[in-house]
Amino acid sequence: MSEPDLTPALGGTVTAFTVGSATLIAERVGSGSEVFLLLHGLGMGRSVFVELARRLDGIVVAVDLPGFGAAPEPDVPLTMPEHADLVAAHLAAEGLPAVTVVGHSMGSQVAAELAVRHPDRVRAVVLAAPTVDAGARRVARQALRFLHDTASIDPRVVLRGVREYLRAGPQLVRKIRATVAHRPEDLYPRIAAPTLVLRGSRDPVCPAVWTRAVAEAIPRAEFAEIPGCGHETMIRDADPAAARIADFLSRT
Repeated sequence: MSEPDLTPALGGTVTAFTVGSATLIAERVGSGSEVFLLLHGLGMGRSVFVELARRLDGIVVAVDLPGFGAAPEPDVPLTMPEHADLVAAHLAAEGLPAVTVVGHSMGSQVAAELAVRHPDRVRAVVLAAPTVDAGARRVARQALRFLHDTASIDPRVVLRGVREYLRAGPQLVRKIRATVAHRPEDLYPRIAAPTLVLRGSRDPVCPAVWTRAVAEAIPRAEFAEIPGCGHETMIRDADPAAARIADFLSRT
C-alpha cells in the first residue's frame, strides 16, 4: 500500500488511521469544547466541508473514509457498519469526547450506524440529505435523481464533485451498490441521541416525504429544511446549515 496523501484540505492537522487494510484520513481544525465529526457522501471526501468547517464553533474532525478522497482503497469496499466501526476506533484512539456527528448523504448512513453501534461516542447527530430513500432503492433511480440535482447546482460544486468521484477509484460501482443496499430506516428507531434531519428544499435525491419520515422514525429528532438548496445542502452555502446546527445544539 502506498503512503496516503496527508496534504491539508481544511488548513488543519492531518493523520492517517489504519485497521487491517482500511485507512481513513482525518483532518482536525478549530478549538473549543464541542467536537464535530464530518462524514462525507458517496464519491466525495473531506474537502467538500471547507466552508462548513469554518462556520462550526468547536473542534472539527473531517474524514476521508477508506477508498474516498485521499484515503487509499481497502482490499474490499467497507459496508456502512464497517465504516462506523473504523470511525469509532479512530475516535477512541484520539481520546475524543462524544461528538456531534454530521453525516451528509451516504455519510448520514455511516452516522446512523455510529450512533446505534457506538452510542457512547455520539452526543448528537445531524443527518443532512439522508440517503437512501426506501421508496427508490435502485441504482438507476438514484443515478437519475443525482443527475437531476447536478443540473441545478453551482458549477464549482460540480467540478469539486467530479474531482472527488475520479479519486474514488475503480471500486466506485461496488461502493454505490453497498450504499443503495444499506437500510438506514432499520436503524432510525434505535438512535438515542438528539438528532437534526436537514433537507435542501430543492433536493430531488431526498424527497420531503422521505426526510420527514426519517425524522419521525427517530425518537428525539427534529426536521429542518434549507430553502433554495438541493442535495448538496451545506456544501454550496454552509451558512444556513451551520446556523441550524448551532441552534439545534443550543437546545440539546
